[in-house]
Amino acid sequence: MVEIFKALSDDNRLRLINILANQALCVCELEVLLEMNQSNVSRHLAKLKSSRITTALKEGQWVHYKLGNAFVEENEQLANYLKLKFSENSIYKRDLDRYKIYHNSGYTCQNIRNDKDTVEKFINDMMPNQ
Repeated sequence: MVEIFKALSDDNRLRLINILANQALCVCELEVLLEMNQSNVSRHLAKLKSSRITTALKEGQWVHYKLGNAFVEENEQLANYLKLKFSENSIYKRDLDRYKIYHNSGYTCQNIRNDKDTVEKFINDMMPNQ
């Protein structure tokens, strides 16, 4: 239990959990959505994975991370509390807005690898109330 709360004690890891509760995503997608660099995303994902909060799925050359089913099932009240708090906080709501724009855009991690700037610009341009 202590390991879980240590993993949850970082705002960037909470932001990752907020996004990964919706869909499995690769590191490059998380970089764009959360406007973080690759090394920070990877470091935080490693902590979440070691705490069994997230799981990793290898698909070809990419690894996709998602919120672990076991974590959600074993910690249902905590997961529901986090979801409620995410919905009340502007940074988490903004992250979800960015995720929804990306999810509905048809872009993939391959697009990000080919032209990250175009995908970032598209998301930024589509964001409400910039």
